[in-house]
Amino acid sequence: MWRWVRQQLGFDPPHQSDTRTIYIANRFPQNGLYTPQKFIDNRIISSKYTVWNFVPKNLFEQFRRVANFYFLIIFLVQLMIDTPTSPITSGLPLFFVITVTAIKQGYEDWLRHNSDNEVNGAPVYVVRSGGLVKTRSKNIRVGDIVRIAKDEIFPADLVLLSSDRLDGSCHITTASLDGETNLKTHVAVPETAVLQTVANLDTLVAVIECQQPEADLYRFMGRMIITQRREEIVRPLGPESLLLRGARLKNTKEIFGVAVYTGMETKMALNYKSKSQKRSAVEKSMNTFLIIYLIILISEAIISTILKYTWQAEEKWDEPWYNQKTEHQRNSSKILRFISDFLAFLVLYNFIIPISLYVTVEMQKFLGSFFIGWDLDLYHEESDQKAQVNTSDLNEELGQIKEHDLFFKAVSLCHTVQISNIQTDGIGDGPWQSNFAPSQLEYYASSPDEKALVEAAARIGIVFIGNTEETMEVKVLGKLERYRLLHILEFDSDRRRMSVIVQTPSGEKFLFAKGAESSILPKCIGGEIEKTRIHVDEFALKGLRTLCMAYRQLTSKEYEVIDRRLFEARTALQQREEKLANVFQFIEKDLILLGATAVEDRLQDKVRETIEALRMAGIKVWVLTGDKHETAVSVSLSCGHFHRTMNILELINQKSDSECAEQLRHLARRIAEDHVIQHGLVVDGTSLSLALREHEKLFMDVCRNCSAVLCCRMAPLQKAKVIRLIKISPEKPITLAIGDGANDVSMIQEAHVGIGIMGKEGRQAARNSDYAIARFKFLSKLLFVHGHFYYIRIATLVQYFFYKNVCFITPQFLYQFYCLFSQQTLYDSVYLTLYNICFTSLPILIYSLLEQHVDPHVLQNKPTLYRDISKNRQLSIKTFLYWTILGFSHAFIFFFGSYFLMGNDISLLGNGQMFGNWTFGTLVFTVMFITVTIKMALETHFWTWINHLVTWGSIIFYFVFSLFYGGILWPFLGSQNMYFVFFQLLSSGSVWFAIILMVVTCLFLDIVKKVFDRQLHPTNTEKAQLTETNSSIRCLDSMCCFSGEAVCTSVGRMLERVIGRCSPTHVSRSWSASDPFYTNDRSILTLSTMDSSTC
Repeated sequence: MWRWVRQQLGFDPPHQSDTRTIYIANRFPQNGLYTPQKFIDNRIISSKYTVWNFVPKNLFEQFRRVANFYFLIIFLVQLMIDTPTSPITSGLPLFFVITVTAIKQGYEDWLRHNSDNEVNGAPVYVVRSGGLVKTRSKNIRVGDIVRIAKDEIFPADLVLLSSDRLDGSCHITTASLDGETNLKTHVAVPETAVLQTVANLDTLVAVIECQQPEADLYRFMGRMIITQRREEIVRPLGPESLLLRGARLKNTKEIFGVAVYTGMETKMALNYKSKSQKRSAVEKSMNTFLIIYLIILISEAIISTILKYTWQAEEKWDEPWYNQKTEHQRNSSKILRFISDFLAFLVLYNFIIPISLYVTVEMQKFLGSFFIGWDLDLYHEESDQKAQVNTSDLNEELGQIKEHDLFFKAVSLCHTVQISNIQTDGIGDGPWQSNFAPSQLEYYASSPDEKALVEAAARIGIVFIGNTEETMEVKVLGKLERYRLLHILEFDSDRRRMSVIVQTPSGEKFLFAKGAESSILPKCIGGEIEKTRIHVDEFALKGLRTLCMAYRQLTSKEYEVIDRRLFEARTALQQREEKLANVFQFIEKDLILLGATAVEDRLQDKVRETIEALRMAGIKVWVLTGDKHETAVSVSLSCGHFHRTMNILELINQKSDSECAEQLRHLARRIAEDHVIQHGLVVDGTSLSLALREHEKLFMDVCRNCSAVLCCRMAPLQKAKVIRLIKISPEKPITLAIGDGANDVSMIQEAHVGIGIMGKEGRQAARNSDYAIARFKFLSKLLFVHGHFYYIRIATLVQYFFYKNVCFITPQFLYQFYCLFSQQTLYDSVYLTLYNICFTSLPILIYSLLEQHVDPHVLQNKPTLYRDISKNRQLSIKTFLYWTILGFSHAFIFFFGSYFLMGNDISLLGNGQMFGNWTFGTLVFTVMFITVTIKMALETHFWTWINHLVTWGSIIFYFVFSLFYGGILWPFLGSQNMYFVFFQLLSSGSVWFAIILMVVTCLFLDIVKKVFDRQLHPTNTEKAQLTETNSSIRCLDSMCCFSGEAVCTSVGRMLERVIGRCSPTHVSRSWSASDPFYTNDRSILTLSTMDSSTC
């Protein structure tokens, strides 16, 4: 029971030993002395909450927020002591905020649960009780024998028992785990390889002893003890026996394997980082600002308390005749009274902390995230995939070859390509049939280049049909030829080539070799060497991957020597690798050059353009991949991450700490000496581990001075470590990680913002990301348009909330100077409660959802505008102080403007009555409410009917509500201080004049500042607003747009530049012929029609 509870709460029980014993098919000993080990089930969990921990865990996370925790304290204080305001004024908004946030986060986690259920509920076949049983993936237990068919994904980490091949081998691809698309061969032990049926497997009695789960994808140690005829046979197990969860079975009809690691103990899951709460830079700034405002609040409460007791030092003010103390009050402790008064003032001023800020931000992120999913520009029609938002909390953060018969035969024979068992009759019947190879043959290769070249040769009419252990079959223009495969000289990174030795149908023996031009051309003694070299250089400049093909005809004596030396080297027990390298060098010489091939990397559309746009936006791009060094560099060059003119520095194949440190110092010197040109750095996984061990600062210094960094042969957790290293660097940059495989999950979860691409390598990355897109090219709009808009919107939202709450509560503080700090409230409790959650909530919410301060086309085509919002500039201390000072200044105008209007005992009502306390407070509240609402209107650039509705509708609603609230005697209200107050207030002409005068005075100063800032120090974004069109529109993006200079007065032009607004009902943007205009844009963000007509 306790273990079950721990599992439900997300805790895993500790293992009792360093090894685990697994009884295949769960056939445990019957002697009763064995206690089975406990293993977890096969569930994959990417969600944060369960039914059991949602409430406590969510409440804990919510009350980590400064404002929520603060209002909880205030609510408790109101319950315990006598305070000027009702506990409802704090409790109701707090309950509303907590509830809405919990519903939103619960909904997002419910979506993650659905994704998990889709994976955990996938159908699998398990061998139980002598037959195949269909069950769900989550029900697989350690020890179960699982059957996997071709192209299926392994649901757990399995030890291979048998396949449909006699040798017990199978081929898999691990692209979703380590990024490698080549096929890998795995083999079963001989004793189980022959058990190819369920009935045979049911007779198997065996035990596996292996290490406990670890994250290393390439390490597995264990042994299998097989009992046959009462004898125990022990076979070692290594990585070649382990089939990892997430890998896919290829070119093999079916296999049987026994589950050794399940669920969150699989290597794929162990390479995930634990799911942690990501917090955006905006939220961190909010917490900082809240602390500052908390200090202001406490200071005001202390000052008020001190001044109260200073004032009451005089006896006439300590106990005036109209406010006599009770006996209990006279005898109470002065310290307790001081604390009680301090807490009362704290409650009175507590609304300076905007509790509804968090819920508005949550609603803005949640509702705003739908715009990403609705954006048709982020929809991929071919795959029917739209962008997905998994975590709305972060909205703000591939040749050209020469025709030659022997050349094409070399292409069709010199490879390690394998072919699926498909009927091949009728293939290659014509010499130029261009479409049959891809449609009827399915090739698998250890390299995409090999696959592409074999397919290209097939289109020419030289079709590779298949191979066995000793023969290779090729159809040459419809004629079948069988070649005997004698030897394969495998590829290695030192030689950078591979070769095969084959015997032709006529009995001749040929060596065919292919590899990089630097490894083939020096070995050639014949052929068009110089001409081919020129072609290779031309191909390389075009970004194509090149290979050279050569051959050598072997005599019988030469082959006998080669065969003997290869046998000796391959059977050597000492220095086998060195001996093989020497033999390969001996064989691969005196070659005749056949020609060269060039393969284009078929990257997704607009990858190069997207990476270049990221650079222009000031974003530094690192590539972290599991690919081999050569492949990674080639892809980086082809996608524009590395330029041909860039100086490529390498930190690879480092063996020791000292060697790594010396190489890093050497690279640092080279960068310092050649500081004019751009540098790119290539580092492999092994060298990276050494660099991060003791030379982290030196490594980061080198990386910082490089324009592009490429990390290859990276394990999944290494990718996450690199992201972590960048995050904690002195610059504290905001990091974004994008990937498409399960090997990228740790990196995606570590970064501030994780984006998954819904590609061919499974959906692990998309499920565990914050955002998921169908193609890499969509990243530019996601960042430059949606990211830009969301940041501006939420930055303004945060600053505006603090501003309007300063305006709201500062008059309450000033009022205490005029009421002897008696804690009398200036506003009615209904106004206190509804100000943030009702009166002023909708205009800022709609602004934060719809605002477009610059046209989306301009943002996407001018990536440099992204620099204006980098480094959290819109939430800097300078901007924060401006909004705060603006709030205080407006509050002083509200209060003293109203006070001086009424300060001389002038009768402002027609019946001669004077204004009272509630009338004065209502006047201040009315001026304040209208000012902050129109201030929001001034900040709005993109006007829609919704903006008009909520802006002017809020003002109308306030007046209607106040008249309704104060015009009726409500029976459920104990006291009604506001009865007929609002009617009397609005009956005075002087009041209407005062309201207009104070509102204009407040906003005029703000407008003047905007004018001077835009004229003297305009940002690039503000320049883009003014230069979006060249000549057709004189007054840009305004609510009224004119095509002639004469119509726009100088004052009008100045206001248009200040406001910079666009009303879709009055304006259509004009585009000149030189501007990039997309007529097929389908952006859901553009609420107005976008055409090329003049305004």
